Amino acid sequence: MSFEKQRLDITDRVVGKFTDGQLNLYLESEKIGQMVSENQYNLKQGYEFQNSRFYQYADVPSKKDEKYVDCDDENGWC
Repeated sequence: MSFEKQRLDITDRVVGKFTDGQLNLYLESEKIGQMVSENQYNLKQGYEFQNSRFYQYADVPSKKDEKYVDCDDENGWC
């Protein structure tokens, strides 16, 4: 199975939590960065903020319908 990098819009899944005077940003339970100033964010590698949207670069399978992996052609098993 092969993978390719895709840019996924995660804006609706990003949550901000105010802690110790900083607004920290989370995707589910993972901290992905913090707000520096209005519309300015310090994000971990693999995340970006552009045009008021948050994006994550993720590896996704390149073939959508690939059902079998590592078939044994000699014995006919998949």
